[in-house]
Amino acid sequence: MQKLDTFDMVLFGGTGDLALRKLVPALYRRHVAGQMGLDSRVLAVARTSMSREDYLAQIEASCRKHLGADEFTEARWRAFAQQVDYVQVDATEGRDFRRLAANFTGRDEATRVIFLSTAPSLFTGICDNLAFSGIVTPKSRIVLEKPLGHDRASAEEINRSVGAIFAEQQIYRIDHYLGKETVQNLMALRFGNTLFEPLWRRGRIRHVQITIAEQLGVEGRGQFYEHTGALRDMVQNHLLQLVCILAMEPPTSSDPDAVRDEKLKVLRAMRPITGSLVQSKTVRAQYRAGAVNGQPVPGYLDESGVAADSTTETFVALKAEIDTWRWAGVPFYLRTGKRLQERLTEIVVTFEDVPHSIFESARAPNRLVIRLQPQESITLTILAKTPGETMRLKPVDLSLDLAGTFKEQRLDAYERLLTDVVKGNLTLFMRRDELDAAWRWIDPIRDGWAQHDDRIKTYVAGSWGPAASSAMISRDGFLWQDET
Repeated sequence: MQKLDTFDMVLFGGTGDLALRKLVPALYRRHVAGQMGLDSRVLAVARTSMSREDYLAQIEASCRKHLGADEFTEARWRAFAQQVDYVQVDATEGRDFRRLAANFTGRDEATRVIFLSTAPSLFTGICDNLAFSGIVTPKSRIVLEKPLGHDRASAEEINRSVGAIFAEQQIYRIDHYLGKETVQNLMALRFGNTLFEPLWRRGRIRHVQITIAEQLGVEGRGQFYEHTGALRDMVQNHLLQLVCILAMEPPTSSDPDAVRDEKLKVLRAMRPITGSLVQSKTVRAQYRAGAVNGQPVPGYLDESGVAADSTTETFVALKAEIDTWRWAGVPFYLRTGKRLQERLTEIVVTFEDVPHSIFESARAPNRLVIRLQPQESITLTILAKTPGETMRLKPVDLSLDLAGTFKEQRLDAYERLLTDVVKGNLTLFMRRDELDAAWRWIDPIRDGWAQHDDRIKTYVAGSWGPAASSAMISRDGFLWQDET
């Protein structure tokens, strides 16, 4: 595996949940793999007053918890810890950035990655202070963690202020779903195989379902979630990015802008859901008390930090339509929610029936099921004859177990994305116009809810969501995959 150029990874929000659970373990793994040279460093930045030793103890405990037993060893940890430092910085205090700047003396040739794992409201101030203190160099790159704004106007304000300090090719708007191995396999499946291209269109595909289901609730982040909701938290980024990869035209090359140009075309071709259309094409709901995996869990209104009269959605289902020659008339059903029956991320592509079936028993359509989590797999369901004298057909699965097929070490999403930032590869990151187009499609849905859908629906925790979600898709004669 190729060693990365010397870099300084600056983690704002270095004591936060994302840094402790994902970012630091990802960097540790890259160190163990030999990609992180001895001259590279990790600088954790937060406003908490603590010593370097205290910080190392904190991230060691976190890595022991979140890394596999075969990954973490004392010797590896001691070697990695030598490259980690902690700097106390209050993101709102300009003078604190002078303390941070002192850490870069004589290191202008190193790639400087600044990862903002903070509230978006701090992005502008941090960027201004980085520039004022001389930390920004031509080799600097800034990573913006979601949510990037709460609507199109706020996202544009962030883009404008960050863009005043950093050039577009220095800005990495991260969506960790794009770093998942199976998401990238979507690209390989579509553009590396002749088999599917003639079928990947209207007339061959009946409908597409994308589900991102979580068993977890808001997990103590009720105050944050109150200002976000499932539409902003999951649909605006993760789900729309999956739609783009599924629906985009073949790019002219694997060049980052060639890929992102095609994704942008999909977003701009998505038919707006405006006004009263939200009542027939969307469902929003909130979980109430129930049981997950046999354990009782509280309802959303009982979670810490949640208002007693909250109408924040924890579940969204919607019908998306793409007005292009390839996809006209093919509905894309998107669904996501918290406290659902299973933890599952799955794409289901249902193909049209054969024009004329000579088999009376053949009623099940061909399906391509691409599972992203918990186990990554690709399954094609076809009809085959059952053994015996009569010609009876039944569905059988042709399955590819990606984890079992490939013995190479699989990169975690953040491992891949952090590596791509250091390499300067923008392919898996959102461009400014792409983000704008996503918000342009999302905002009218929220406006429509405010005007025409004032009473939020509910569902029992541990179920697959409200009955209205099943009703929405059944009006078109379809069922969700878990209902078939």
